[in-house]
Amino acid sequence: MIKKLGLLALAASLLVAALSPVLAHAQAGLTVLDSSASVQFPLKLDFSLSARSDADIADIRLRYVVERESFAPVTSEVDIEFAPASEVDVGWTWDMRKSGGLPPGTAVDYWWVVRDTLGRQLETAPAVVRFDDIRYLWRSLAEGKVTLYWYQGEESFAHELMAASQRALERLAEDTGAELERPAKLYIYASTQDLQGAMVYPQEWTGGAAFTRYSTIAIGIALTDLEWGKRTIAHELAHLVVYQMTSNPYGGLPTWLEEGLAMYAEGSLESGYIAYLNRAIAGDSLISVRSLSSPFSAYAEQSLLSYAQSYRLVEYLIGQYGRTKMLELLGAFRQGSGYDGALEAVYGFDMDGLDELWRRNIAPAQASQEQPGISPVLLGVLIALGAGFLVGLGVAIRYKVGSKG
Repeated sequence: MIKKLGLLALAASLLVAALSPVLAHAQAGLTVLDSSASVQFPLKLDFSLSARSDADIADIRLRYVVERESFAPVTSEVDIEFAPASEVDVGWTWDMRKSGGLPPGTAVDYWWVVRDTLGRQLETAPAVVRFDDIRYLWRSLAEGKVTLYWYQGEESFAHELMAASQRALERLAEDTGAELERPAKLYIYASTQDLQGAMVYPQEWTGGAAFTRYSTIAIGIALTDLEWGKRTIAHELAHLVVYQMTSNPYGGLPTWLEEGLAMYAEGSLESGYIAYLNRAIAGDSLISVRSLSSPFSAYAEQSLLSYAQSYRLVEYLIGQYGRTKMLELLGAFRQGSGYDGALEAVYGFDMDGLDELWRRNIAPAQASQEQPGISPVLLGVLIALGAGFLVGLGVAIRYKVGSKG
């Protein structure tokens, strides 16, 4: 593996002009004099245009494409309001407070279409503006398909986080066959406060976010919170991998499978989860697989049990049926299969059948003698909010309580 370490020379200003000059585009008297875009991260993206004609300019459209995964090409168009004149200076602001924000590093391709009263039309060449968080001087570390960006801490800090990400990806690939299909970007903020400053309307318990459609993760990891950061990165990377392996326009995965794979990527199940699981086994209060296919409960104990069972379900399927079958299951979901249909096609049983088989094989696990722990990635369920997903924006919000950052 080749590792590359670099320095991103980003200005420390809160407002940067990402100038994309349009060099004298003209068509028989219709000319674009200048075009630019400027970033006010994380709230705004400003576009501006100057144009001239020997007749009045009557119509100007801004068109842009956000670089993210989509099942069909999507071009947005803004009809610019202005007073017709032979020379105009116009602009438009994309206010993220109204539409929802973009993750750092997102590329936006944009161009202008200008028409005058004589019916002449000019379309500028596409330009690119990157929605970068230029408040910090980012450094970068790349290995395989993962690029990690950070701005506080020595190189050893970044290398430890990168090593954790590679271990998680290797574990997933070895045990499930699932791998990143597209490069992933990890933005490591120095604290949860810094992370929340990079988001539009963040909740105070937000500790990280996976922007699955953008293949981007943003997490607040203090230098004193390294172990939490390693597990969080593993969890979030698993969400990216699973999303890329199963993305389709027809349907998603059962929650137990998606969250179980993310928990599995972290490593062994922590003792706090084991305690909840053992208590449910002893009290005959396990949650059915069919119920675990829906969003988890907002009640803390039920939610924590749901994550513990999801881990054990994934562990059971991998242990009993192997890597190949798990990869086939992900492939079935990618084809748009329903929950029962995918399981039946690959394993020969539906969710109720899985529930019966799993219960026969489950036994109380020995919890660690250490202080019971619960993965900080999911600790926010203790405030009865559960794990929320902004599906339409392709954002998975992670919670953190009592951050050291």
